[in-house]
Amino acid sequence: MWGGFFLSFPIVATMKYKRILLKLSGEALMGNKQFGIDHDVLSQYALEIKGIVDAGVQVAIVIGGGNIFRGIQAENGGMDRVQGDYMGMLATMINSMALQASLEKLEVQTRLQSAIEMNQICEPYIRRRAVRHLEKNRVVIFGAGTGNPYFTTDTAASLRAIEIEADVVLKGTRVDGIYTADPEKDKTATKFQTITFDEVYEKNLNVMDMTAFTLCKENKLPIIVFDMNKKGNLKKVVDGDGVGTLVGF
Repeated sequence: MWGGFFLSFPIVATMKYKRILLKLSGEALMGNKQFGIDHDVLSQYALEIKGIVDAGVQVAIVIGGGNIFRGIQAENGGMDRVQGDYMGMLATMINSMALQASLEKLEVQTRLQSAIEMNQICEPYIRRRAVRHLEKNRVVIFGAGTGNPYFTTDTAASLRAIEIEADVVLKGTRVDGIYTADPEKDKTATKFQTITFDEVYEKNLNVMDMTAFTLCKENKLPIIVFDMNKKGNLKKVVDGDGVGTLVGF
């Protein structure tokens, strides 16, 4: 109390991770649809993200575009791979804009940055500006991958996480961690609670594409794979509650 008035300050919960890079798959946005965006899934993701932003976590996001278009599919259909990959980058921008709109509907401040200049709808990617946005508690969404063909959004997520000095990469999937085999196909598959980067190499497990995975290993950036579709999981991961599988050293 000072001069007869009480001074009050917001109490921010202590999270294990202060700054995260959340990697979301485009396919997850389809929900039960065959194509496009399921707005119920989108709204759930926005609520989950708002929850950790309100707790004081700095959040950056990379989202794929597989629910709309994938460059590798274009190549398989006879299209030029480079052209197809650029089309895939545009698909990630559609998803990024949709997520931005859902977050802003919840009054979460956001900034969308693109590796390809699209001045009418977003900022160009500038690392220092992105970090400054995060410091101001704005969610930063990185669209258009790395801006280069032949690189996946997994690689974009790893690269951006390293550039903004994130504490961890959180890979939100529809599976609750890393297993000895695909749990949707092999019922005997067992889950790893923790695993090292070297063990992932040795066991030939599919966590991220190899370029993305190696970037994280070389820069000592841990990865957590978890089920993003289970309500409350994102906050539990950031709390350090042992949800998902931690890839560490």
